[in-house]
Amino acid sequence: MVEQTTSNKILAAARALLEREGADAVSMRRVGEAAGITPMAIYRHFANREALLKAVADAAFVEAAREWSTRARHPDLMHALRHSMENYLDYALRHPHMFDYNFSVARDDARRFPEDFRARCSPTLNVVADMLAEAMHQGLIRDSDPWDIAMTLWAQAHGLIALYRAGRFSYDEERFRAFYLQSLGVVFDGIVR
Repeated sequence: MVEQTTSNKILAAARALLEREGADAVSMRRVGEAAGITPMAIYRHFANREALLKAVADAAFVEAAREWSTRARHPDLMHALRHSMENYLDYALRHPHMFDYNFSVARDDARRFPEDFRARCSPTLNVVADMLAEAMHQGLIRDSDPWDIAMTLWAQAHGLIALYRAGRFSYDEERFRAFYLQSLGVVFDGIVR
């Protein structure tokens, strides 16, 4: 068995705090306590709290993109596209604090549309844009810019999830999921040939 590096211990401790209590709970002191090291030792690996949180977020993006790519494989490309949007909902419900930090908190290091996305800096939206480009190539959806459509789908999905998490729906999770998928279906109907 390979011993976990100090950097990995720090990242794991920071991620556990973020997942459990949100980004505000991630302090060098608390991460140090959880990792079994002094808070000052963390600075040998991460310049500051923001760098640590960015490393946690980047790892979470890569992990989510890997899972989404696997789950989105389906012989019916339109089914796979719809499923990619369900992946986003699943992520938000399973990891609410990570979701908030990654997608809802203003951060200086957050990716910006269109330049960062077109440069393929978004591991998660790359999955969706690639499927949209392939669907266009196959003639399944209207010719357009796959990044613009990906952002439109993301905005629709994110808006619904944000409203749900803010208590703006009286639906339970199952009923909200049905509404969410129906709503995204309306958007998909608008791009299908």
